[in-house]
Amino acid sequence: MKRFFPGAGVFTMVGALYTPGSGMTTSNGAAPRTFWPATGVAAFAALLQRTATNLGRAVLVLGRPRRARPPRIDAVPFVAAAATIAAIMASIYLLDAQASEWARHLPQWLTDPADEITNFGLSSRFLYPIGIILLVLAALMALSLPSMTRGLLAALFARFGFLFVAIGLPSLFDTVVKRMIGRARPYVGAHDNPLMFKPFIWLPEYASMPSGHATTATAAAVAIGAIWPRMRPVMWLYALIIMATRVVINVHHPSDVLGGALVGVIGALMVRRWFAARRLVFFADDLRAYPGPSWQRLKAVVPSLLSRPSPAAE
Repeated sequence: MKRFFPGAGVFTMVGALYTPGSGMTTSNGAAPRTFWPATGVAAFAALLQRTATNLGRAVLVLGRPRRARPPRIDAVPFVAAAATIAAIMASIYLLDAQASEWARHLPQWLTDPADEITNFGLSSRFLYPIGIILLVLAALMALSLPSMTRGLLAALFARFGFLFVAIGLPSLFDTVVKRMIGRARPYVGAHDNPLMFKPFIWLPEYASMPSGHATTATAAAVAIGAIWPRMRPVMWLYALIIMATRVVINVHHPSDVLGGALVGVIGALMVRRWFAARRLVFFADDLRAYPGPSWQRLKAVVPSLLSRPSPAAE
């Protein structure tokens, strides 16, 4: 159990500070009565406290000292990164202007669907639902649950926590760096100029490189593919489509999406190594994901979650 769910003892709640009888009472000579609104407030306060405590402990786990040494990085990733950088430079001087001119003359029946599809590359499309899942898992975790249930919740929390960090961190990095670089988008100016830069101007029109959508899409492809390898073809097809739409609707140069892809891939891979070094989600020796909870095990723990006492009573 500990091998596959190493965080099982991490996300635990503190003792409840409220009891069912801690609400508002009145006395008219009879036995004290507890009003349900006060009990509801106490339960809600206990739930918030438990959720915050579990989230705080999860953050501490991510920053704990390294417990294993992942394999050394060989030359292949460095060669691939160097080749991508060379392709970016070549695109700036040889392809970007022509691609922008091509995109300007595309028919509306192609650009309108691309404008809708490209929204699926927003980081919020991943981070919001994953964040909600993490909040729910943090609210569910409690010491009163059976050990198997706690282990399963911890395993799920670690996996979704990895997805949140692996997608969110490269996207955050991209958001800052693109505004520091200050490259003009293809539609800025009467004629396209791939070499138009205004560093540190912090305007959306000068936030073209690297592409945030490309960063999010490739980071998601790497992160999701790392946990569920069978999803890799689907996720990389998704990433390629998102990158293509950025050029089709003329808001990014080809070199921008290549730069975003580089940031997304490197960022997600670095986060995976960070988790593996702390024995979270991945084996440290080969970076494979731990076996995930099966549907049978998920169904087996549902009764223990449904039969648990109220937060204020725990």
